[in-house]
Amino acid sequence: MITSATNEQIKNIIQLKEKAKVRKKTGTFVVEGIKMFQEIPEEDLVSTYVSEQFKQEHGELLKGIEYQVVSNQVFKKISDTVTPQGVLSVVRMRKNSVEDVLDNRNPDKNCIVVLERLQDPGNLGTILRTGEGAGICGLIMSPDCVDIYSPKVIRSTMGSIFRVPFAIVDLDEAMEQLKEQGFITYAAHLKGELYSNGTLAKDCAFLIGNEARGLSDELSSKADRKIKIPMAGKVESLNAAVATSILMYTHQWG
Repeated sequence: MITSATNEQIKNIIQLKEKAKVRKKTGTFVVEGIKMFQEIPEEDLVSTYVSEQFKQEHGELLKGIEYQVVSNQVFKKISDTVTPQGVLSVVRMRKNSVEDVLDNRNPDKNCIVVLERLQDPGNLGTILRTGEGAGICGLIMSPDCVDIYSPKVIRSTMGSIFRVPFAIVDLDEAMEQLKEQGFITYAAHLKGELYSNGTLAKDCAFLIGNEARGLSDELSSKADRKIKIPMAGKVESLNAAVATSILMYTHQWG
């Protein structure tokens, strides 16, 4: 049992939890909590750590899995939550491409979300989770978006991180690929036209920008259309995750 916070494995986990550059260098990230632990694809699992209490109460969940037991006190050091559930895993990243997202198309209609410079972890996690619910093909993100492998994003995806394809790529190239594959691109923009479900293409991509600044002029100019969500009152815009959710569900289920 690991009882010291100075243990090399423990220090490595803390580094993975806190630093994006360490995650990128090692190609791994941290997943915490019972539900998330049960969602991890077997082939991506690198290592697992459990508290003494977790082993006593949930030992049946560990059958067939190699794991290290950590003292309850040390587990609090590696946890990213106020009330740890007692199980944490190191997981291997998947290197997806735009082709992987496109390969997730279905015969009916398809929706892809393109994110530029999104910075809020909760927004990204919510978009990924809601996207799975809406049935989108996947996400395409600019490299300057918030790190999708940060603990806050991972936690808010509630397991969708393992099921929804996403690619972190140059958006100029991605836009070309989308257009080559027949996708109509829609920029969510304050100067856009009001839209309705009947006006959206069968295969479309929604471009969503930074929470404070919106989409860059450069990316907006590459879109086939600029659209905006109808709103009452004096509200000018919606939260990025809320706006994206409305667009995804309007297209997929409207």
